[in-house]
Amino acid sequence: MSDSDKPTFNPVLPKRLVAAALFVLLGLYLASVVPSIEIAWVTAILLLTIYLFAFEIVGIDVAAVSIMVILGLTTLLAPLMGLEKGLVDTQYLFNGFSSNAVMSIIAVMILGAGLDKTGLMGQVAAFILKVGGNSEKRIIPIISSTVGVISSFMQNVGAAALFLPVVSRISARSGLPMSRLLMPMGFCAILGGTVTMVGSSPLILLNDLILTSNTALPATQQMDTWSLFSVTPVGLALVVTGIIYFMVAGRFVLPVTEKQDVGSATSTMAYFQNIYGLDYALFEVFVPPTSSLVGHMLDDVEHACKIRVIASQRGANDLRIGPGGLARDVGIEASSVLGILASPENLQAFVKKFGLDLHEHLLTFSESLAATKAGIGEVVIPPGSGLIGKSARDVWMRKTYGIAMVALHRNGETLREGEGIRDLPLQAGDTLVVHTTWDAFARLRHNKDFVLVTTEYPHEEIRPNKVGVALFFFAVSLTLVLFTDLRLSVALLTGAIGMILSGVLKIEEAYTAVSWKTVFLLASLIPLGMAVETTGTARWIAEQTLSVVGDMPIWVIQAAVALLATFFTLVMSNVGATVLLVPLAVNIAIGAGADPAVFALTVAIATSNSFLIPTHQVNALIMGPAGYRVPDFVKAGGIMTILFLVVMMVMMNIVFQV
Repeated sequence: MSDSDKPTFNPVLPKRLVAAALFVLLGLYLASVVPSIEIAWVTAILLLTIYLFAFEIVGIDVAAVSIMVILGLTTLLAPLMGLEKGLVDTQYLFNGFSSNAVMSIIAVMILGAGLDKTGLMGQVAAFILKVGGNSEKRIIPIISSTVGVISSFMQNVGAAALFLPVVSRISARSGLPMSRLLMPMGFCAILGGTVTMVGSSPLILLNDLILTSNTALPATQQMDTWSLFSVTPVGLALVVTGIIYFMVAGRFVLPVTEKQDVGSATSTMAYFQNIYGLDYALFEVFVPPTSSLVGHMLDDVEHACKIRVIASQRGANDLRIGPGGLARDVGIEASSVLGILASPENLQAFVKKFGLDLHEHLLTFSESLAATKAGIGEVVIPPGSGLIGKSARDVWMRKTYGIAMVALHRNGETLREGEGIRDLPLQAGDTLVVHTTWDAFARLRHNKDFVLVTTEYPHEEIRPNKVGVALFFFAVSLTLVLFTDLRLSVALLTGAIGMILSGVLKIEEAYTAVSWKTVFLLASLIPLGMAVETTGTARWIAEQTLSVVGDMPIWVIQAAVALLATFFTLVMSNVGATVLLVPLAVNIAIGAGADPAVFALTVAIATSNSFLIPTHQVNALIMGPAGYRVPDFVKAGGIMTILFLVVMMVMMNIVFQV
């Protein structure tokens, strides 16, 4: 048996098996102490949900949909499970997809995409450079406060994705390392989500969860929903804390990685050499009829010879470049001309091996590969990308997207052509260095599977003439939210549809702007929250928690709830943590004689306390471009986690007089 045929050891599998065994044992124990069979089954499903989320057995959206289906099947299997009826009535199983929270998130994503399409982010970058100059101490608070404001009115991962090109441009123009700018930006994007009730998914979801909890509460304990700016004092204090933290301690906790000058496309290979230590250059070779290369496919030679073919001319009118042009199964014909990206050493070996003619300069491709038409770019695989788990070879990346991957940067290590980069399953946060035509690269702006880091390249994708219109409809939405009783989803969709009808966004662009993974995750978890509440599971867990902390002061109980939410958001999605913990917090508050709405708000805010490890979508997004490692987040995020809890507790006790 060859080495390649031997089974490989997966170190993750034993951990998952041990964890599964522990979860099963815990489930069996809880089943023996819970007061009813309904609570036993809901507790088992809760444990299954936490296990699937924490160990990523499947995608979190797949896990959420699976849990929703399981809840639906309990109606059919009720007699076998010892139940009188299903845990959730199938009539209400899919109500999450039409909920106010889900529709609000869709609208917020479309509004954010409309603002981005106008080029407003580029103007913001220019303003920051004008005000802050090249000083890190001045630029960091400007960037952080700006992102904090933006993320207070849109999803924080959307704000971070919008501002990633801005920070990239600032880094390229100012010479400041990306690693010194992206972490403050990312942390403040997360913190900005706590400034308004539309800034993060948990806060958008909170009012719906409160209304759901009200259905199980007597009239004297009914909770009022929160208004748009109810949480603003707490959120602003958290954002200010984050800014001051990085201004004071930034020089100690922010890393300086080797990746310092990303974001600027160039007509030379200096980008490769300075950032990744790659000595690549563009070459043009002629394939004579006598060459042994004739008849080979690109896949036969690229990996073995450590070269990358980025263009091919076969005949006077057969130029192959860009999407649909080249692929690994394209054959090499006699008298064709190849555009090649490689190191001089590997190129010379390739030319000698196959008897090729090396042109001194680009002749055939002087126009198509000119700096104004093509060049080096950098993209990041964001959380939620459909490419995660797939390799470049699986998706035929060069043929499908028109980008030829020549390097992959992951966890501080750069892999090159010839090192199997096209066979590696892609991960969230991976940074891909690619050669591409700018037209093909610009089209990736509409593709949610990529986030473009390179911004300074020739393209005509923005619609600056629509800035006024976009701002008008954004203002319309905010006005409706602030000064009318219209539902949040309707108010936000008014601005979103206005942007579409006015041409700020095309309808296809609006569909692309929506993170459907987030939508399905949120909508599918809502029935689980219903089951936790209506079966009495939340009340039982609350009673057990109160038996431990019930005699302590209210603020201690509230702090325990905040710590629990912080832990849950580190091992599962903040949406999932909110859905699971809000009913629990409400019942704990009622049992302790506290305000249940304030305890529910505590959960929704505390689920943004996700800085310690890069599990939050924003942290995963910025990890690749800045070259961060997990220890970088532990170092900077550990202190931020403690500051978050302290400031949140102090402000909530001041504002809401807990």
